[in-house]
Amino acid sequence: MAGYTGSRGLAGNPIPSMSSVSSPTLLDAVRAACATVADPEFGVSVDDLGLIYDISNDKGAVVVAMTLTTPHCPAGDVILQGVRAAVASVPGVFTVDVRLVWEPGWTPEMVNAAGRRHLGWEEA
Repeated sequence: MAGYTGSRGLAGNPIPSMSSVSSPTLLDAVRAACATVADPEFGVSVDDLGLIYDISNDKGAVVVAMTLTTPHCPAGDVILQGVRAAVASVPGVFTVDVRLVWEPGWTPEMVNAAGRRHLGWEEA
């Protein structure tokens, strides 16, 4: 499986509308789709919050490994459903498996620069 990690941009990034997408481009499109899903408590994309740990693709079978800010996150189901729906909407994705993982545990240091600006946190 080809994997892709690292943050990309803000919520609202466009998703390529190609009918057939190569793996690196598909992974970029999936990352952009994840960036359209906001944590309703923070109003920041799950990507900018650092909740997306890994994305892998095997011929259109996409696996997203992600976490939540806390195991008892009241918006957890909504966030997971949002990620699943956003990824499923990407052309070239045939199946979506969103895996909730707890290691490593999420910390505020995982929020990228765009997320920090949105939250009004000063850059370190």
